[in-house]
Amino acid sequence: MLSRVAEAIYWMARYVERAENIARFLDVTLSLSLDTPEEARIGHWHALVSTSGDEEWFAQQYGNANQDTVLRFLTSDRAYASSLISSVAQARENARSVREVLSREQWECLNHFYHMVQHHQPTGDDLEALAGFYATVRRQAALFHGMSDHVWSHDEGWQFLRLGTSIERADKTSRILDVKYYLLSSGSPVAGAAFNLVQWSALLSSASADQSYRQRYHETTPDHVIDFLVFDAHFPRSIRHCVDTADHALHTISGTPIGSGSLHSERLLGRLRAQLAYGNAGEVHARGLHDYLDDVQGELNGVSSAVIDDFFRHR
Repeated sequence: MLSRVAEAIYWMARYVERAENIARFLDVTLSLSLDTPEEARIGHWHALVSTSGDEEWFAQQYGNANQDTVLRFLTSDRAYASSLISSVAQARENARSVREVLSREQWECLNHFYHMVQHHQPTGDDLEALAGFYATVRRQAALFHGMSDHVWSHDEGWQFLRLGTSIERADKTSRILDVKYYLLSSGSPVAGAAFNLVQWSALLSSASADQSYRQRYHETTPDHVIDFLVFDAHFPRSIRHCVDTADHALHTISGTPIGSGSLHSERLLGRLRAQLAYGNAGEVHARGLHDYLDDVQGELNGVSSAVIDDFFRHR
C-alpha cells in the first residue's frame, strides 16, 4: 500500500472518531448542566476547554468560557481545526483523496455525514435540537465504523483505520477522565456526595460505559470508574483495550510478532501496553489522576508521531 493512501486512511479514521467524541463530551455536559446549580456550570464548560489543550487559542478568540462560547468553539468553529465540523470536513477530505480504495458505502456514508453537519446544525439556544444533533453525529460515526467492518476488505487499509481509531479513542477517553479531575480540583462551590455521584455517572455516560460498568460493579466509586475506563481489557472504550487493539493492528501491518518490535512505534506502543496491563487505580492515585493521564496522553502522542515517521514520512 502506498504511504499516501495509508496516511489518508489513518487520519480519516482519527477525524471521524474525534468528531464522535466531541459530540459525546458536549451532549453529556449539556445534560449534566441541567442538573447542576448555576454557580457550578461554568466549571463544566471551562473543563472542556482545558482538556482540549487549546485554552490559549480559545481565550484569544472567545474570552470567557460559558455554554454559548464553548458550544460554538467545539461544534461549529471552522477556524478551529479540532472542532466537530472541522473534524468531519477533514475526514471527508482524506476519504476523497483515496476514494478509489474505499467502498461505495463508506464514501456515501461519510459524504452524507459531512453534508449533515454542514447544513443541519441547530443554534445554541435550542438544547433539545442540540441533543438530537449530537446523537445523530454519534450514530453517523458508528454507521461509518460498521460499514468499514462489514463491507471493506480487512487488509492493510482496514488495519490502518483500526490503528487510527484506537489511538484517537484512547486519547479521548483519557481526556474524559481529565475533565473529572479538573472539576474536582477547581474548587467548585458545589460539594457533596450526591453531586459527586452525578458527575461520575455522567462521565460513564459520556463513554457509553454506564450499562457495561453496572454489570461489573454494583456501586459507583472513583476507584471502580478508573479501573474500568483505564485498565479494563474488554470494554471497547477503555484506554487499555484501545491500546491493545492499536498494538495488534500495528503488528499486523508490520508483520512482526506481538511482544517484539523492530519499529520505533511498535516499541513505544508495546511499552504503553505493558504499563496498562499491569497498572491499577492505586497506582493512579499514588501519582495523581491528572499527572497519570497527562503521561498517557504524551505517550499516545509519541506513538502517533512514530507511526508517521515509520510509515508516512518520506525520507
